[in-house]
Amino acid sequence: MNEPSGPLPPEVYWRRRLLATGVAVVAVAVVIGLIIWASSSGNDDDSSTTNAAASSSSPASSPPASSAPAAPAESKTSAPQPPAQSSSAAPARSGAPTTTSPPPPAEGANGVPCSDQAISVVLYTDKPTYAKGDQPVFTLVTTNGGLAPCSRDVGKAAQNVVVRSLDGTRTLWAAQDCAPDKTVKEQVLGPGQQVTDTVTWSGTTSSPGCDKPRAAIPVGAYQAIAKLGAKESAPITFNVIAPPQR
Repeated sequence: MNEPSGPLPPEVYWRRRLLATGVAVVAVAVVIGLIIWASSSGNDDDSSTTNAAASSSSPASSPPASSAPAAPAESKTSAPQPPAQSSSAAPARSGAPTTTSPPPPAEGANGVPCSDQAISVVLYTDKPTYAKGDQPVFTLVTTNGGLAPCSRDVGKAAQNVVVRSLDGTRTLWAAQDCAPDKTVKEQVLGPGQQVTDTVTWSGTTSSPGCDKPRAAIPVGAYQAIAKLGAKESAPITFNVIAPPQR
């Protein structure tokens, strides 16, 4: 740019030039803003026109919806089929409880009793040898040896322990003679499941109905068996010795 010349000081001419430049910049900015505004308003007009066209075309597309009334005509023609299906299925459901008897319980169900062949009964003593006057404690162990669960009465009413002479020819005592316990305990036993119970013996003789005097068992060797109903255990042996001298 040339140096300003004239009768006024140079600063005045520089200010005028700067002012003219600023006015030109503002004018250019205004022109650019008008161009941008015009283009954006044109886009808005196009979009509004498009929306108006879409809204005006929607009523035209509504006539296909008039095909909806045709559905009732089809449902009328096919309506007789659903009642026929429901009427044929209903008697099967309602008639099942009255005409069909429940199937028998499968083997191993909870209500199936354990047979004597399915269980084992084992008898134990708490000691192999007792002093005369001791009260031996017998333990009965009942085991389901079958492959399926079954039910068995393992209560005191079904149990019995019998003490005999060593050769098994003479019965000396039975748990059910003098103190019969009528407790019933029906229990479901799973395969391999065991039930344990104990019976304490006073060490004296007994008789059925407990109608004879009771006496202490003499020193000697004896055998005992356990019973659960008709199932009988293998015999075990134990000894009764004289009490130690004091």
